[in-house]
Amino acid sequence: MKKGIIAGISGIAGGVAGAIAASKVIEKKTRASKELENKMIAYYHVFNQWLSLKQEGKSLVQYFQNNGYKTVGIYGMKELGERLYDELKESDIKVECIIDKNADSLFFDMEIIKPDELIPEIDVLVVSASYYFDAIETEMSEKVDCPIVSIEDIIYEVE
Repeated sequence: MKKGIIAGISGIAGGVAGAIAASKVIEKKTRASKELENKMIAYYHVFNQWLSLKQEGKSLVQYFQNNGYKTVGIYGMKELGERLYDELKESDIKVECIIDKNADSLFFDMEIIKPDELIPEIDVLVVSASYYFDAIETEMSEKVDCPIVSIEDIIYEVE
C-alpha cells in the first residue's frame, strides 16, 4: 500500500515538474518568436522608408556627403547592410570595411571582418543591424574613433 502511495506521489511530482519545464520552454520560444516579430516589423519600416526615398529620387549618399563622410564601415551584412553597400559602391563614398560577427560564414565580393579584429580608419560606422544598435554601439565605441550611426537614423534624416 505504501509503495502505491509513494508511486502515485512520485508520478504526480514528476508530472508537475514536467509541466513546469515544458512551460519554461514554451515561454522561451514565445519570447524569441516575439523578438523576431518585432525585429522584422522594425526592418519593414526601415525598408519602407528607404523605398519612399528612392521613389522621391533621393539616395542615402546625400547623408554621407552632407556630413562630410568619405569613408564608411558597415556593421552587419544581412539585407540592410547589403542594400547599403549596393547604394554606396557606385558613389564617391568608399566602403572601407564590412564588419559582421558571422564573417566566417558569409561570402561577399569584399572581405568581411569580425568585430574583434583591427578596424581600419573610417569617418563613420553605420550599423545596419539597427534592432541591436545600442549593444553594437557600446561594443564598437571601444574599437573605433568615429561616429556610430544606425541605418534607421540615416534613412529618416535624408532630406
